[in-house]
Amino acid sequence: MIRLVQAEFDKTFSTKLWLWLLLGGIALMGTFMAFTIGFDGAEGNPSPSLSTPEGKRNLFATASAANTFALLLGIIAVTGEFRHQTVTPTFLATPHRGHVVTAKLAAYAVLGIAFGLVTIVAATAIALPWLAAIDIDLSMTSSGIPGTLAGVLAAVALYALLGVGVGALVRNQIAAVVGALVYLFVLEAFMRGLPVIRDYYPYLPGGASEALTATTDPVVEFLEPWQGGALLAIYALAFGVLGTLLSVRRDVT
Repeated sequence: MIRLVQAEFDKTFSTKLWLWLLLGGIALMGTFMAFTIGFDGAEGNPSPSLSTPEGKRNLFATASAANTFALLLGIIAVTGEFRHQTVTPTFLATPHRGHVVTAKLAAYAVLGIAFGLVTIVAATAIALPWLAAIDIDLSMTSSGIPGTLAGVLAAVALYALLGVGVGALVRNQIAAVVGALVYLFVLEAFMRGLPVIRDYYPYLPGGASEALTATTDPVVEFLEPWQGGALLAIYALAFGVLGTLLSVRRDVT
C-alpha cells in the first residue's frame, strides 16, 4: 500500500497541474479576502465587522477557497487515468483495484491538507499586515481563529477525497470537472441565495464546509462546526466507497 501511495505522489508531481491548482486556490482566496476587507463597514454590508471575532473568523474562512481546487485535483487524478489510458497498466500491475483507489484517497487526503496549509499561510501573510494597516487588532490565538484554521484544513482534505470519489464515479474528465464547477458555483449558490430553499443549503457540502470553518452569515443558519465536519466526512466517505465499488466492478480497456 505504501508503494501505491508513493506512486500517486509521483504521478501528481510529474506535471505542474497541482501547482496551477494551488495558485488558483490562493488567488481565489486572495480575491475573497480583498473583498471582505475592502467592503468591511460599507453601508448595506450585513457581514460582521472585522473588529469582531465573527468577522475575523469569516476572514480566515476564505482560505477554504482551496476546497474547489482540491476537489478538481482529486477529480483529475482519477479521470486522467481513464483519459490517458494509464488505468489499464495500473490495474494490471495491481489486480486488487480497491487498493488502487484506497491509495489515491490516502494520497489526496495528504495533498488536500498540504493545499490547506499553504493557503492558510498565504491568508495569514495577507491578513496580518493589511489589518494592521487599518488599525484592527488581530491575535492568531483568539477569536476562534485556531478552530477556523483547523476547519479549513479538514474541509480542504475532505474536498480532495470528494474529488477522488467523483472522479471514480464519472470517468469522463470534462463531464466530471464541468459538472463539479456547475454544482459549486451555480447550484449551491442558487440554493444559498433563494429564500425558499435556503434552509437546505447547510446540509450540502458547501454548507457543511462553512459550518466546519465556523463561518457566520446574516441569512443562513449553519450547523455546529463538529456537525458540519461530520456531514462533510460522510459525503467524502460515501463518494469514496461508491467510487471504489464501481472501480472494482467496471471493465477497463
